[in-house]
Amino acid sequence: MRLLAIDSSTDILSVALGSGAPGAPMWQHSGPGAAQSSATLLPTVQSLLGQAGWTLHSLDAIVFGRGPGSFTGLRTACAVAQGLAYGAGGLPVLPVDTLLALAEAAREQRLIAGQPQPAVIAALLDARMDETYVALYACGPQGLEATPLQPPRLCAPALLGAHLRESLPTGLTLEAGDCLLAGNVFEPYAAGLADLPGPRERALPTAMALLALAPALLAAGRAVAAQDALPLYVRDQVARTTAERERLRLEQAALRPAPQGA
Repeated sequence: MRLLAIDSSTDILSVALGSGAPGAPMWQHSGPGAAQSSATLLPTVQSLLGQAGWTLHSLDAIVFGRGPGSFTGLRTACAVAQGLAYGAGGLPVLPVDTLLALAEAAREQRLIAGQPQPAVIAALLDARMDETYVALYACGPQGLEATPLQPPRLCAPALLGAHLRESLPTGLTLEAGDCLLAGNVFEPYAAGLADLPGPRERALPTAMALLALAPALLAAGRAVAAQDALPLYVRDQVARTTAERERLRLEQAALRPAPQGA
C-alpha cells in the first residue's frame, strides 16, 4: 500500500510517504509550518515522491490531519489532500483526528524509549486563547483505540484536571499514573497545569503517526471521497472564514419564504 500523509495543524509541517506497516520504508519531511505551509506543502510532496520513486497516480490513498488545530493549517491540509486526490483520478482521502495522531506519536516515543504504556492517553494541544484541545484514547496491547473515550473538546488549563477525572474509565486515576498526559501545553500553561498529576510526554501530531494509524482506519472504512473530506475545527464559530459565513447567509436566505406579493 502506498500512502501520503500530511499534517499542518501546528507550527510544524509534517509530510510522509509509506505503507504504514511497521519497519516498512518511509520518506518524511518536517519543517516550519503555520502560514508557510500553503507555499511549501506541494513542493514538499513532489520532492518526497521523487525520493521514493513514486508518482501521484501510484498512491492508494491520501491521509491528512483534519483537526483540531491551526485553522489555516487545517484548511491547507484539507485543500491539498482534496486537490491531489482529484488530480490522481479520485483517490480516497482519510481524515484523521490530529489528537489521535498526537496520542499515537506519544505512544511510539515511549515505546522507543522502553517506557511502560499507559492505560489511557490524554492528547493535549494548545488551542491558544488560554485553552487546550483535549481528547482521551484507550491504549491496549494492539495500540490505540481509534474511537476516543471522550471526543475532542476545548478546556481551560485550570479545568483540565476535573475534566480528565470525570472522563477516565472506572478504576483508573490520574494519581495512580494511569493516564499519560501528552502534547505541547506544558510550557505555555505551566502555572495552570502545575498540580495536574501523572506522567507527561511532549508530543505533536506527525505524518509518521498518521501513517501508522492509516492501515487500520482504512480497513475500518474510514476513508471518504475527496469532496466529503472536511476539517474538524472544534472552535467552529471562530473558524468560519468570511466566505464561509457569506455562503451560510445565502443558504439561509434561500430557505426563507418569499415575501407576500413577490
